[in-house]
Amino acid sequence: MEIIPIGIWGGYPKANSATSSFLIEHEGFHCLIDCGSGVLSSLQNHLPLEKLDAVVISHYHADHIADIGSLQYSRLIQYYLGKPAPVLPIYGHREDEENFAKLSYKEQTVGVGVSEEEIVQIGPFEVSFCRTIHPVYCLAMKFKVDDRSVVLTADTEWRDELVDFAYGADLLISEANLYEEHVGKAPGHMGGSEAGKLAKLAGVNQLVLTHLPLHGDIQEILAAAASTFNGSVELAEVGKPYTISP
Repeated sequence: MEIIPIGIWGGYPKANSATSSFLIEHEGFHCLIDCGSGVLSSLQNHLPLEKLDAVVISHYHADHIADIGSLQYSRLIQYYLGKPAPVLPIYGHREDEENFAKLSYKEQTVGVGVSEEEIVQIGPFEVSFCRTIHPVYCLAMKFKVDDRSVVLTADTEWRDELVDFAYGADLLISEANLYEEHVGKAPGHMGGSEAGKLAKLAGVNQLVLTHLPLHGDIQEILAAAASTFNGSVELAEVGKPYTISP
């Protein structure tokens, strides 16, 4: 498996960048995880849009779905140009039926429902989900191939259930949107120290921090994570591949 950060910011992107999103690849299958503002532009540095095989959406806040419409339109344009691509499945929960319905578009994309109760096969990946604590319904996700796994927390406050969900993962990609002075005061997000604590309790091999704040010095968030996790920890870097070998 190879995981490439496409964007790293929470809320909205900085100039010439994108909100938190990742491309996960294995055996020629390409799956995009979240598709917020700026993601479509950044994605094209790594993959032609028509080569995308699937999309998984954690929740329906704008910084995770803002570019879905543009992605759908890109496929419609290719259709008009005589270069139709297979219908693109976009996986998302059905707790918000209005936004789920928007995942399907003119036979170019089709919404596929997921839930925390089921495991789905997406290409070569076995994907499972865990509900997070966020102002809207949101799902963390685990991508597994054989005995290797990647867990993405999506947007969440601390939740004990995430420890078991992430346990033993080769790579934990955790949101870390809060500076320490805001931990427990801002709903729906974690600080670096909590991301590090999650990585430690879950016994993961590597921690990558994402959904970073647009203000302040994000190196403080990295330091906070390193204070609670002794393993490999870093801020997500756009375009840097993280490879998980068998």
